[in-house]
Amino acid sequence: MINKDITIDIEGNEAKLTLYILDSSPELYYEKRPIIVVCPGGGYSMVSDREAEPIAMKLASMGYHVAVLRYSVSPVRYPIALLQLGKVVSYLYENAEQYNIIKEKIAVMGFSAGGHLAASYSIKWNENWVAEKLGVSSEELRPDRMILCYPVITSGEFAHNGSFECLLGDKYDELKDELSIEKNINKDTPACFVWHTKTDNCVPYENTLMLIDSLKEKNIPVESHIFDKGDHGLSLANKVSMDKNKWGIEESVQVWTDYLEKWLDVWRNE
Repeated sequence: MINKDITIDIEGNEAKLTLYILDSSPELYYEKRPIIVVCPGGGYSMVSDREAEPIAMKLASMGYHVAVLRYSVSPVRYPIALLQLGKVVSYLYENAEQYNIIKEKIAVMGFSAGGHLAASYSIKWNENWVAEKLGVSSEELRPDRMILCYPVITSGEFAHNGSFECLLGDKYDELKDELSIEKNINKDTPACFVWHTKTDNCVPYENTLMLIDSLKEKNIPVESHIFDKGDHGLSLANKVSMDKNKWGIEESVQVWTDYLEKWLDVWRNE
């Protein structure tokens, strides 16, 4: 495995990209693989380690290359994190041969506010200003799939207001509708896998319900899983990602990675 850190700089704001690139071998069927860019959560005020390397190791065990982006958070404001994610996607596209990546199969994945970042990128990647800011073509910025885990979606009734306040600062009123995902799904939004829990005590699961309805309206394929119980921020929901207080285990939710693996394998083999 190639495991290395790369600095992603946008206007002097540095983010940390960690690569987990699986080795090729004459013994293995897969020489080139899709890659999944993981954006951990943290309310745009921090970046959670519980949703970083534990997730990367799980995805790697499924046979995927992984990149974890520790993006800039408050007091850094929108659109810096989105542009950092775009720079990562274009970097992976440009270096696909070096890393044995199938460059047409780059997915973005996010948890909570990281889910909002992944979704924001997925609805805006094809806007001209993104390519202009990054000095690349829109083709190099295209995400082929998005994977959202208990995501922040809406800035409306069921909003996690803290995430939007940290992201937008004094431009909250000006930009909150533009960054409310369910209002901005479009034909270039990639197919989606999303899951949430009904008892999420931080980001109401209505966020995901609104996303599903919007994707359906635009005929964007979506696989969704709503679990009956579970707090916010479960990550893998097992002992690998539990916190120092042994919080974060929810056995009924652990199956989400099995569902994801099946969904990803269909994508890989298309």
